[in-house]
Amino acid sequence: MIDLTLYDPFEKMQFSDKNCFLCGTIITPDHRTPVFAEWLQQKYGLKNKELLLLDKSVTTFDQLTIPCCDRCHTHYLLPLEAKVEEAAAKGIEGMRALEAQELFQWIGKMYYGTLVTELIKETSPLIMPQYAVSEDPLMLGKFRAFFQVLQSLRVPMVFSDFLPCSLFLLEIDPAEDELPFEYQDELTTMSFSIKIGTVAVVCTLLDNGIIRSAMGRLYQLTQGKALHPIQLAEFKARVFYAAYIFNVVPEYFVRPVKPEDDHLVLDTLIDDITNEIFNPWEMLAYAHMLEEMLKPWNIREQEILKNPRQPLSFLLDEENNFKEMKHYQKP
Repeated sequence: MIDLTLYDPFEKMQFSDKNCFLCGTIITPDHRTPVFAEWLQQKYGLKNKELLLLDKSVTTFDQLTIPCCDRCHTHYLLPLEAKVEEAAAKGIEGMRALEAQELFQWIGKMYYGTLVTELIKETSPLIMPQYAVSEDPLMLGKFRAFFQVLQSLRVPMVFSDFLPCSLFLLEIDPAEDELPFEYQDELTTMSFSIKIGTVAVVCTLLDNGIIRSAMGRLYQLTQGKALHPIQLAEFKARVFYAAYIFNVVPEYFVRPVKPEDDHLVLDTLIDDITNEIFNPWEMLAYAHMLEEMLKPWNIREQEILKNPRQPLSFLLDEENNFKEMKHYQKP
């Protein structure tokens, strides 16, 4: 008998080391699973690398673990990580061969694992964060909706004509790439990027593919191209900024379950009547985002906005065609 019951930790704010993050089962503090899989840590030497959390405490990749029961760890997380590890070993084609829902689950687990860590730590923070996640009803509503669809990790689930995210797969030219592993996330805008070897996965969660549609032409131009790392940085800036101005929160509805059903079917609704899907694009705000992504190259806002009508771009030329780039030379 397949259990199709969804777990909702947000109802009672049930975030502690005593409950499995995925199913809510009561566990001991020893039951943990890494947010970033063991294979990632070993392949890219991440174990002792530091991470700064919202409350200003510092952890490392190997210390960043979340409460997880043996069943969820063994039956759901390990098989998914094994699939992604095998796909990643084959490069961009291997990652493209993964089902989109599997990529969503893989990214979602890392994103949500970081979020759960923040929610647990907010009960006794080192330094109270400026904006406590647990005190923002709008953000909690978004996270609750996201966790509903993330449970496709555990509960067989079909999304009806949508995917709860925008996924971008990009190939990176290794010639001037000094970072075999790189990751960034933004909790409030639900943006995430991870680079493993010559493959980058950029994702915006909980947008039902709208940002991918909005960036369709640019994404199409990158396909079949090996991007210079600075071009990847610009692509991430565009995606992360699109998530920043994204202005709606999808709702998800589970169709009534019949006794013979072996999976849930989810429908979605976005209120685009009372809310604009995107807030206005502000060039200065985008320049701030791009400047942040271009820090390794020390490119500042004034250089980005030298021509305010056409900000600095490494991806597109003046005619908005793809700009081939093998080497970066600072002017």
